[in-house]
Amino acid sequence: MIKRLALILCILFTMAQPCLAKVYHIEVLQVTDLLQDAYTGFLEGLRENGIEVGKDLIINRHIIAASVDSSLWDKVMIYLKIKKTASLMVRQKPDLVLTISTPATKYSKDKFITAGIPVVFTCVAMPQAVGCQSIERAGPGFTGATLYVNSKGLFEITKAALPNTKTMAMIHSDDDNAIAFAEEAQEKASEFGIKVITKRMSRSSNIEPAVKEMIAKKIDAFGIPPDVYYALKNCRNAKILKEYAFRYKIPIIVYASYPFAGAILYIGSEFYEVGKLSGSQAALILKNGVKPGDIPVMRQKELSIHVDMDAAKRLGIKLPLDILQIAKPISSMASGKEVMEQ
Repeated sequence: MIKRLALILCILFTMAQPCLAKVYHIEVLQVTDLLQDAYTGFLEGLRENGIEVGKDLIINRHIIAASVDSSLWDKVMIYLKIKKTASLMVRQKPDLVLTISTPATKYSKDKFITAGIPVVFTCVAMPQAVGCQSIERAGPGFTGATLYVNSKGLFEITKAALPNTKTMAMIHSDDDNAIAFAEEAQEKASEFGIKVITKRMSRSSNIEPAVKEMIAKKIDAFGIPPDVYYALKNCRNAKILKEYAFRYKIPIIVYASYPFAGAILYIGSEFYEVGKLSGSQAALILKNGVKPGDIPVMRQKELSIHVDMDAAKRLGIKLPLDILQIAKPISSMASGKEVMEQ
């Protein structure tokens, strides 16, 4: 009788083993709440690799608000908040940490790595800015997916779309991604006969005076870099730029995926797709035990190109057929449901 009971208990224990399957714990550190698409993409990347919230994943998200101001004091406060939040996250002893944005990664990753927690980043435009060894290789303890796109390819498309463009204005803030992009753009655009004139603004500044200044210089186009400046306050500065662009018949080209209408072209990486890449990297670490440093930094293979035909029509611009054949309508962007009315 005792042997039979022991056998039954053994069978029941064996049958119960699936219930004891590994449940993964991920902590997320994010600066600004403007990168929802990247987070959604990250979850989808995990799901496609068999890890899903509500089944075998517990995930906690910490969002640090970024002030519209870009004063030294504001930057110091964000830095301190990142450090404090990172310390709290370490105490949770997660299996992995996702950092979203350059500041979140740059100022927290070393604390996690020192604690032996694998780090995956996303929405970082320049990998070297967060301590990566190169665009392709991160370093011990971390990896991630980057928004980086070689500006040469971007301006090759720009020149094909607007062959008469000789001068482009690029107004940007002190956002790390924006500064790096603007500097590279000035170099790469010159190879296609385009001079890029840049103007740096504080995040709290109204863009209108700078737009008027650039228009007075007889520019041929406006270029918008990856920059949180254009997404703040319900895309206020983007709307102002669009208003002047339509009034003076100056086309806008956006080198990222932004949820507003008005540019004729949107060229670059999509936050959602880059987030998915980070999710696939996290799955390799969690399920296969791959060391983060052995996983190359990933980036979107194919450029995303979207066109706003209504904007082109209002500006009287007829885009070349070869551009229209590879571009998708703006409504098909991952943020398409949030695209603002013209």
